Formats: sequence, structure tokens, C-alpha cells
Amino acid sequence: MKTSNMENPSSIMIAIAWCLAWGDQRKPKYKLEVLQQMQQALKDGEDVPEEVRFIVEQVQKLQGIDKDYLPKTLDELKSEYPDLWNQIIRIGLVYGGATKIKPYVFESAKIQDIRGASALLERINVYDIPILFSQEKKSISIYQWRHEHFADLEIALIPELIIYSTGGNVLAFCPAAFVNDLANAIEKRYTQETLTANSCAVGDTFRLIEIRFGLLREPIENTHWLDWYRQEYKKPLVQAYFGDLEKNIENAKTERCTNLAISIDEAFADRKSFNELTTKLAILFNQRRSGHDFYSRPSRRYPPMFETHPYLMRDGSDRRSAVMIIQPPELPRESHFSEALARKHLVGNRAKKGSNIVPKWYQNSQLEWQNLRVKGWVDKYNSFLDNNPSLKQKYYSGLKPDDIEIAQNLSHISNASKDFIAYIYADGNNLGGYIQKIRTPQEYQEFSKDVELATEYAVYQALAKNLHPHKLYKLNDEEKLLENGDLVHPFEIITIGGDDIILIVPANKALAIAKNIGEIFEKILLKQVPLGESTESEKIIGDYKIKQDSKPIDLKKCHRYKPTEAPPSQCQLSTSIGVLITAYNTPIYYAKDLTEQLLKSAKERAKKLKKAGYCGGTVDFLTMKSVTMISSDIKEFRKQALTKNLKPKLKLYAAPYTLHELGGLISVIEVLQKAKFPKSQLYQIRNLLERGKQTAILNYRYFRVRLKQGKPELQTEFEEAWCQPKDSKNRGNLAPWMYDDGALENDKSDYPLFETIWRDVVDLYDFIASPDDDIDAIEAQMATTEGDL
Repeated sequence: MKTSNMENPSSIMIAIAWCLAWGDQRKPKYKLEVLQQMQQALKDGEDVPEEVRFIVEQVQKLQGIDKDYLPKTLDELKSEYPDLWNQIIRIGLVYGGATKIKPYVFESAKIQDIRGASALLERINVYDIPILFSQEKKSISIYQWRHEHFADLEIALIPELIIYSTGGNVLAFCPAAFVNDLANAIEKRYTQETLTANSCAVGDTFRLIEIRFGLLREPIENTHWLDWYRQEYKKPLVQAYFGDLEKNIENAKTERCTNLAISIDEAFADRKSFNELTTKLAILFNQRRSGHDFYSRPSRRYPPMFETHPYLMRDGSDRRSAVMIIQPPELPRESHFSEALARKHLVGNRAKKGSNIVPKWYQNSQLEWQNLRVKGWVDKYNSFLDNNPSLKQKYYSGLKPDDIEIAQNLSHISNASKDFIAYIYADGNNLGGYIQKIRTPQEYQEFSKDVELATEYAVYQALAKNLHPHKLYKLNDEEKLLENGDLVHPFEIITIGGDDIILIVPANKALAIAKNIGEIFEKILLKQVPLGESTESEKIIGDYKIKQDSKPIDLKKCHRYKPTEAPPSQCQLSTSIGVLITAYNTPIYYAKDLTEQLLKSAKERAKKLKKAGYCGGTVDFLTMKSVTMISSDIKEFRKQALTKNLKPKLKLYAAPYTLHELGGLISVIEVLQKAKFPKSQLYQIRNLLERGKQTAILNYRYFRVRLKQGKPELQTEFEEAWCQPKDSKNRGNLAPWMYDDGALENDKSDYPLFETIWRDVVDLYDFIASPDDDIDAIEAQMATTEGDL
């Protein structure tokens, strides 16, 4: 038996010991004072009470099992751990959280309501739910709510029971008798606070030994174990549960960065662990969300319903009947509120100002619901900058944080980029595969904290490195929320939850911010962020570095831009990002849909590149200067409008890009801007792309020869960097084309083809801020001393 030392008891150990000591009934097996003494003694590293010492020793044995240990037979497991085998007290495990988050957040088209919906869900997840586990009166209102609806939970739950509560989800232990109570409390809290947000929570009970070795039958001897799996692993039903082992072995020949289980024992061990328990809860979660009735709990398959009538006035989201109409000057414009929308607007106001003052319009509404103070994302961002003086100086450039206002609407953000904004939607790559390798609740907890930390701090650093407070000018704001000369934070953080990120930023900084987010996310997880850039990077616990294969990776299959200079993939986790650049008055629901399509496209590219050994981030983007430019589907638009079925086939775009390629694309645009490349010729070359490969090459060379300036830069940064032929011995180039032989595609019927970045360059030309234009901070400083002009 392999064991590891247990010098410092973890919160997981305290949680399991608490559940065992409580027992299977609603009343604790031992006196509550004994349980509390055990909890405190484990925290302080002191001796636990005699009554529960045997239980603590059992938990220590469980925690001391090496994560790589797998008994060959059940008899070996029984002989090695007889106490764990014979422990019959069950432990509760609950999983739940909000569902259909985006429909709730983006139900309204107003940024303050979106901000409020996001802040309210964030507050419930990271503040309200954890307080349910607290025995201290940290929040009187939540304490009273718990006492009124779930009084038994007051003494049954402790903070250490929470494995994680972030990203809109919570996973927690609890005494077996309170599984349904806790699941109901989670669902009820979301519904009672938001009125319209969907939520779901499920739970089950498990034996102590199952926490380490997965689901076991009753009696345990009837459980299928390793000897059975070795004989049955090729059967389709077994493969559906444990994974297709032969396919994984085949993929492992090329996917060197995924740490795939290439042995039968490892594949079995990955499934027969704590991961199997969470998988069961995930299945129950999906069943309940889809409408399955659990006999022991009331149904929650239907969302909250509100009566309406065709002759009643609707609220601002046009979903429910309005219960109040607020007139100016209480609000800048006439507003129709249902109670659900009023709560969003109130929370959005508090998240914006960081104040708990109830506005007059809400006081006059006589609604009874009172929200707690909400900490907005800008407040969290400023807290981060306070701990990172160098980034604070770079962002504020000597300005006082108290002098900077939060952008009240999208026009204030677009004011920093010629009335254009960008939606950035990022999501993690490879997280599902990594989670499948997690075998203990301690690893689950550490992984959740690491991803949350890396995601949030990657956003903060990217914003601080690329933006400055913006001084509003030529502002046409009918609501007069802010005036010309006011300084604002030129960004809006919609949400940062788990591995999801939704931001709104100025269009001219969007791609640089997206690139930085992807790069910094990986660097934080690899602990490569220099001290002073992120003081929290030292808190990363897990090891996410790729174990490189001895066989080198062909970088030419991964990158089209200077592949020999591209850094190899180092982190097992990365991000895919969708970026939509559009006018500020584009309907938010429409922009959200397009951004989600771009994210999906970026993730598809990441999956293909993974076969070639690239595990880093990918970015897809679209510049939309007209709302009617695309009807609905980006993929179909590109297929019909930007793909020419000539011989050879031509793609007039090259997105999505890897992070390395995106840096090269930005470099091309910056070089063209610096050389003052004539815009008319940019557009002419773009238009000639549609006439065929040879015609485009001939006309490109004609224009390049006639250039009076920028010729060397264009040759170095575009032709030599992007347009090299497949045969490296050929000293020529294919500019403005790149050759694609479809090496990463399963269906090669459309290959080989030629693609080009030129159209992307032209589309982005006005949306890439050159270094000479980055003077927002200097202008802001001048405004504070010289006054408004």
C-alpha cells in the first residue's frame, strides 16, 4: 500500500470527518459540542475528542491513499483497508447552480440591467450559497432566510463542506440526511432572489470508500473490478462508460500533449475514483433540469411563470407585465419595470456605484425585496491594481481612481474607438479532459481555485496592459448620464465565472486584449507570471505543464505565421475566444449570438490543432460595420460569400488564428499603418482576390513594386512571414496567398486550397491601435490640469 503523509489536515478531511461523525440521521450521532471541538481541533492541528478519534483515523487513512494507487482485486482493497470497507455511514454530496444563465443575463438590451443580472447571479453563487454553510451571522438577511425555510441546516453545515462554489455552480459535502434540504435550499435561493433565473440542484449519498474508489455495489463484492474490465473493455457499452481505450491509444501517437491513458489500468483508475461520483451527479443534474421527477423531492422542471395579458403594458424586456412606471427625473428616461427587471436594475445600479443606498424610485415602488451590497467588477479590478503597483501606474498614469467613472452605457465605451465596441467571449479548452483525470475531491477543489484565479487575473492584467481611463469627447448622450470631459473606465465586465469570460471593450484594443487573456491565462497556470504582475500567481497549486514527448512537434502544421519562431505548447489548459467588432448600437442579443458562433468556430479550430500537438489558445473574430451585414450564421456567410469554388479553391479569409498567428496579424497591420500604406491600394488588392489566384498574385506584385514607402516592411512582415510556399526549397512566395493542404482535416475533398489574411487585414485596419495613438493617459492627465477644452 502506498501512502502519503498527512501533516496539515485539509478542509476536505474536516468535511468528511464532520459527515461521518454526524451520522445518517437528522440528529447528530454525537453531541454537537463534540463535533465542533473536532472541527476546531483539526483546524488547529490538536488532538480530537476521544469519541470521534476512530472516525478521524479512518478519514486520515482515506486521505493518505496515494492518488495513483489502484488495488488489483477487491480482496486486496478489503485486506488493505478493512476499516474503510466496513464503514457503512453514508456521506452526502450535492451539486447544483444556475442554468440557462445567458437568457437570463441578456434578457434586457440595456447594459445596466445586464450588469445587474450578472452581479446578482455572481452574488448568489459566491456569497449567498457559502453563507448557507456558515454558523456565523455574517449576513442577517440570509441567516434569517435560512432560519425561516431551512432551520435544520443551521447546525448541520460548516464552511469546510464546500468543495467549490464558483462559475455558477457549487459542489459540497453534507450529512446524508440533509442532501435534499441542501439541494432545495440552493434552488430556492436562486428563484427567490432572481424570480426568473433557472436553477437546479441534485444530491446523493455515498460510502466513505467510494470517495476514493468510485461507485461500489451492495454488497461491494458484486462490483465489477479490474479483472472484469480487462476482458470487457472492447465492448461498446463498456467503451461508452470508460472511454474507447483503443482510440485513445491511437490518438496518443499524435496528441502528445493530452496525457491520455494508454493502458487499461490507467483508464480504469481514472473512472473508478471521485470522478465517478461527480459524473453520477452530473447525470442526475441533467435529468432534473430536463424534467425528470425525483420521488423524494418536489418537481422543479418548470421555470417561474408570471401572468400576463395582451392589454397590459409589458416591462422593458417585453417578457412580463409591468408593475411600475418610473418617470424622469428619478431615472434618465421613462422605464417600465416588472419586479424581476426592477431587481436587475437596482443591483446594476449598486454594482456600478458600489453603494448600498436604495434609490428613491425603488423606495417609492413599495417593493419589499432588499438587496445586499454588491461588489462590482470595477471594484474588484481596483483591488487587483492595489496589489499590483506597476500595473496600477500603467493603467491610471497618475490619475486618481476616485475621479474615474464607470461607463453608464455602450456609447461611453465606444467613444474610445470611433463609436465601435468589441464583444469578447472566452471559454476554456481541454478542461473536460483534464477533469476526467481528477481522482480526489482535494484535486477538484484545487483545480477549481486555480482556474478561477487564472481566469479572473488574466482579464485584469490584459485590461491594465492595454487600456487607460478615457476622456469623453464629442459625446452625443441624450440621457446626459455623463458629460464631455468626464473620465471613464472604457470597458464592461459582464461576467468572469469559472472558465467563462464575457467583456465589452473598445474595438481598437479588442484583439490585443483577447491575445493577452489567452497568453496570461496559460502563464498563470504555469506559474510563469513575474512577481509584481500577479501576486496571486504563487497560489496556483496544480501542475498544468505538458509532459513533452520525445518526438518533436511539426510546428508548420500548427502555425501559418513564422512557425519556427512559435513557442511550443506548454500548458494543458488554454482558452478559445470569439471577438465581434461592431457599432455600439448593434442589438445586444444579436451581438451575443454572433459572438457565441465565433467562439464555437475558435474551439473547433483548437480541436483540429490539438491533433498536431498544439494545445494553446485560438481566436476567431468578425468586423461588422453594418448590422445587416450577416443575417444569422457566420459559417454559412463565409461559405457563400468568402469562399470561391474556382480551381484551385480560394478562401478569402484565414480566421480562426492561434495566439501566435494573431500576434503576426496585428504586426502586419501595425507595419502597414506605420508605413502609411495607401488605403485605396489595400481595398483594391482585396477586391482583386475574387478574380482568382494568378490574377491576385499578379496585381499584388504590381502594387507592391509601385510602392513608394513600406515596401521592405511589407516583404518582411507579410510575404516572408505568411506566404511561404509548401516546398521550403522554393525561394519565392505566394503572396497574398497561403497554401493549405488540409493536413488537419478528416474530409480532404475541398483540399488543397489557398487562403489569405489580406481581407482580415483590411477589415481590421481601422481597429488596431498603433503605438503612436496610445496617448489616452497623457490626454487624461492634461485634462486634469488644463481643464476641458
